[in-house]
Amino acid sequence: MSTRHLFPSLDGLVPKALRGIVASNPRLNLDEANKVVYDSEAPRSNVSIVSGGGSGHEPAWAGYVGTNLLAAAVMGDVFASPSTKQILAAVEAVPSDKGTLLVITNYTGDCLHFGLAAEKTKAKGNPCKMLICGDDVSIGKKGGSLVGRRGLAGQIGVLKVLGAAAAQGATLDELYDFGSAFANSIVSISATLDHCHVPGRTEHGALAEDELELGTGPHNEPGYWKLSPAPSAEGLVQQILKYCLDETDPERGYVKFSPGDETVLLVSNFGGMSNLELGGLVDEILQQLLKNWNIEPVRVYSGCLETSLNAPAFSVSVINITAAAANSTYTVDQIKGFFDTRTDTAWEAVAGYQSYHQRRKRSEQVVPPPKEIRRTVDDSTDLKIDPALLESMIKSACNAVSAAEPDLTKWDTVMGDGDCGLTLQTGANALLDALKTKQVSAKGSVVEVLNELEDIVEGKMGGTLGGILGIFFVALRTALQENIGLAKEVGVPALWGKALSTAISHLRQYTPAKVGDRTVMDTLIPFAMAMEGGQSFEQSVAAAVKGAEGTKKLKPKLGRATYVGVGVDDNKELPPDPGAWGAMVGLQGLLSAL
Repeated sequence: MSTRHLFPSLDGLVPKALRGIVASNPRLNLDEANKVVYDSEAPRSNVSIVSGGGSGHEPAWAGYVGTNLLAAAVMGDVFASPSTKQILAAVEAVPSDKGTLLVITNYTGDCLHFGLAAEKTKAKGNPCKMLICGDDVSIGKKGGSLVGRRGLAGQIGVLKVLGAAAAQGATLDELYDFGSAFANSIVSISATLDHCHVPGRTEHGALAEDELELGTGPHNEPGYWKLSPAPSAEGLVQQILKYCLDETDPERGYVKFSPGDETVLLVSNFGGMSNLELGGLVDEILQQLLKNWNIEPVRVYSGCLETSLNAPAFSVSVINITAAAANSTYTVDQIKGFFDTRTDTAWEAVAGYQSYHQRRKRSEQVVPPPKEIRRTVDDSTDLKIDPALLESMIKSACNAVSAAEPDLTKWDTVMGDGDCGLTLQTGANALLDALKTKQVSAKGSVVEVLNELEDIVEGKMGGTLGGILGIFFVALRTALQENIGLAKEVGVPALWGKALSTAISHLRQYTPAKVGDRTVMDTLIPFAMAMEGGQSFEQSVAAAVKGAEGTKKLKPKLGRATYVGVGVDDNKELPPDPGAWGAMVGLQGLLSAL
């Protein structure tokens, strides 16, 4: 994990971050001396919900201050509880005629300082209660018998429903009782690929490449289990859900889930996971919840709920809102309504639009792929060759392209976006699969193979190269069929020359790329020109090789590579253009099978 930071030290960073947070909402005020963010328009007629904790967990908790959520949040230094004085400043910033509810996660420093602040507030004659939230199942009942469950991102769910209930006029006692029932209906656990890095600190924990920790805390605490070798995503989710939901586990059976119970899923990114992987994780969790536990959450929230700086980690929380309703004065529908209540806070980044008039099952949301319709080929406009030779040529070309993927990816990473190698490999593997499953070469039909290539490029190969090849193969197949008579009149090589030349001409309508621009055209154009000029296939491939080799000395003029500040002088050799090289490798593969 990278240890580089934009801010090399923590000095002054927390107040600076809080100034940035309040800039997004003109209702918010910042008491910088006490690191308190509060709603300047928090109504006195509502119970004031106040939360907080150490910094480094953003958007928790300052990011949740606003309408229908927190009245104030107080932040400590990174991973350190705020002081009693700071907390009292937060309470006093949002006075309420109904009292103040302090809602915190279960950590010793927070419990002590918020507890003392609650006592001091009550001593002044102001109603105040403190709700401590613990949802982590990892340590278990014996290990946590004295301190209780550790707090994870499940607490953000508690804050959400309490903020909405407070806005509807609930009393301090009603909110405390509801919050307690709700917090006791949550099971959570976290997992990490590595530990976060704190700006300015030289020492930090690290995991090996084949290690993963399960049951980690949000302050760089080691996990309760270290797993090596690291399980697959599927295997990890399986373990996570077992620890959370197995009621027969005497150590971790904290919440009972009965058939028909309605649930909410929270998946919190600790700050270092890509949204792409987080989306895949959410899908895997939902699949296993339904398949293995017969649970289909009625609300799903995922994103940076409560982070741990830049840790490549996440937590999973499952909330049984049916159980919460059974132990409170609110119904399941009311609790769902609390989740659906809009705010003007960071919650909206994960909220989506889940109060749709009719909750649909995931199976209804995911559209099944259409049935494939095989195109028929008119023999009178088809080019036929020996089926065994055709299959051999296809396999040789595809295997050559697939083998070149590591180099293509490496070169494209240096000069572009790194997708070229995988794009070509995806197409090659799909064509090889079509040989097995569809027997596209069984009849020796070149047009049928080009039809399959057309479908593969359109359906599986994105990016610029996929677009270029898509246009090229469509034009090549069309030109081949329209000029099929040339095969008998002047021979098959002339037919290929005419078809290739026509395909290049058609392609030029969509791209200005020409020879010398360092693109795939540096391979395709010389190859097509040689074939059109009557040269043999072997000579034409040699022209393609020369064109691809020549890209090592060319500066990019088109595509993403043009934006790369490589600082190359005119005499320095670059890696070859990966698109040109991949096309050349494929042509060499065809030739080697002859």
